[in-house]
Amino acid sequence: MSALAAYSTSTGEAFQFWVLGTVAVIGALCTILMKKAVHSALCLAGTMIILAVFYLANGAYFLGIVQIVVYTGAIMMLFLFVVMLVGVTAADSLKETIKGQRWLAAACGLGFGILLIAGIANASLTQFNGLGRANANGNVEGLASLIFTKYVFAFEITGALLITATVGAMVLTHRERTERAKTQRELAEQRVREGKHLPPLPAPGVYARHNAVDIAGLLPDGTPSELTVMQTLRERGQIRDVSGEALDDLKALEQRSAERLERSEEASK
Repeated sequence: MSALAAYSTSTGEAFQFWVLGTVAVIGALCTILMKKAVHSALCLAGTMIILAVFYLANGAYFLGIVQIVVYTGAIMMLFLFVVMLVGVTAADSLKETIKGQRWLAAACGLGFGILLIAGIANASLTQFNGLGRANANGNVEGLASLIFTKYVFAFEITGALLITATVGAMVLTHRERTERAKTQRELAEQRVREGKHLPPLPAPGVYARHNAVDIAGLLPDGTPSELTVMQTLRERGQIRDVSGEALDDLKALEQRSAERLERSEEASK
């Protein structure tokens, strides 16, 4: 009866396989077909999450958690942050720098496809033990036994391949400087010639009655200074204007000062 259960598939398992498998294949295709590298990384992250669900459904709980925490949560997010920092866009040049790399990539992809089909065919034609026997001593112990005994060479080759891919990615994203870097003196002279603001920018609320970041600082004459607020807030129109109130207060202060000056002159007479 247990042998029959090992070869049977329930309706829930079949539904999960066909639905999530279709989404995983679509995510994999979007990974290589998307024009923007950020979108490709997000599609690959979604595919990895679906693979983690497959692992959990098949009883490989440790492998499923590692797939989510390590690969999706750490490595893929690191790739995503690197892509955003490097600034890879669809506007980058697609000209091949290495001749024949597309044919080589196509040959490697074809070879990988043949190996994948052969592995799936071998798994479907040979006998298997089932989840109960595979996880008899625990999922972690069973996984470690397979990795460091039967598949140790494949594991080491995969690690070397990942290291090679990391080094290759670093080489491809490195950009050689085509001109000499400007010194601090040259940069200062350039700012002077362009008429830019040389001293540090004033803080928000300078010469004003408030120090909030959305309130422009006031110059000594009471007019607001655009240099004291962020450009983002200016574009959004989220700046509170207190210049009118400040100008009224300034006029009142000048009037009181004039009145005191007149009284002091009358008293001296």
